[in-house]
Amino acid sequence: MEFLTDYGLFLAKTLTLVLAILFVFIVLIANASRHKSEGKHKGHITVTKLNDEFDDLRDDIRHEVLDDDVLKAEAKAEKKKDKEEQKARRKASKEASAEPERKRIYVLEFDGDVAASEVEDLRHIITAILAVARPELDAVMLKLESPGGMVHSYGLAASQLARLRKHNIHLTICVDKVAASGGYMMACIANNLIAAPFAYIGSIGVLVQLPNVHRLLKDNKVDYEMITAGEYKRTLTTFGENTDKGREKVQEEVDEMHLLFKSFIHEWRPALDVTAAATGEVWTGTQSLTKGLIDAIDTSDEWLLTQCKEADVYEVSWVRKLKMRDRLTALLEGSISASLQKIMFGLLHRADKEKFYS
Repeated sequence: MEFLTDYGLFLAKTLTLVLAILFVFIVLIANASRHKSEGKHKGHITVTKLNDEFDDLRDDIRHEVLDDDVLKAEAKAEKKKDKEEQKARRKASKEASAEPERKRIYVLEFDGDVAASEVEDLRHIITAILAVARPELDAVMLKLESPGGMVHSYGLAASQLARLRKHNIHLTICVDKVAASGGYMMACIANNLIAAPFAYIGSIGVLVQLPNVHRLLKDNKVDYEMITAGEYKRTLTTFGENTDKGREKVQEEVDEMHLLFKSFIHEWRPALDVTAAATGEVWTGTQSLTKGLIDAIDTSDEWLLTQCKEADVYEVSWVRKLKMRDRLTALLEGSISASLQKIMFGLLHRADKEKFYS
């Protein structure tokens, strides 16, 4: 009997703790939703020297595969080399001959979604780089991945990259996977556009699509009212009855936007045959090179390793400063999302395996 009493108290305490935790999470989510209108919090720039990171990776391998005697000999040789370089710099300083400035390369990343959400971070980073970069000497490399999205959002992102060109900062863009549609709108700004052999490039076109459930509503005797002022305030709708006149107007707008898209690309890549390229098709990196959409075939990793031999390479990113409730909310959302993804992929994997068994 005493055991049952203790066990009941234990269950009561556990249930109370669980309910308290759930209550805290509910309050946090409610507060996050309530304060969405406050806008994004400020953040800060983080800088990592990639030369040092690559050296550390190299040293980790060397310490595992080389003998101690070889390591000691290499360390001695490197130390001797450093002393000689320092001696040469001091001698040059005494002779009043200015040593050539070493080039700096700032590395950025842009992982684009439909709304080009990272454009706000990009604005901060480029503004910071322009404050310190030396025109004609320093450079920027952007690792770009994007299947495209909203025209106005990607137009702003492309305009941010154009700021670098305006200030005579050489811009290299590397595409390892995809730069299509709005992604290519950004990519074409580059002085030097590089893509991996199987990266997807192109999709130079404009698309408008939306479902229409008017007939479903009509069959179920549901009326949909919409009052507008202006002949073309609404052309195509989801719930109302679309007309040929509305469709013609939207087609006219799409064609005009496509023309602007082609003109923009021609401005930055005048040698490209835009008419042949702007069919909405997507090509691999290798095909894109022959068509003139890119300048070279390479990966961002190989390009960076090569540049580290001749320049100081810095990875620059923007870290947003979040309030505690936002951090906890993001943590909760991330945990739920990860759990759902794990369940979904598990079911898909199981279904894929089970089809081979009777």
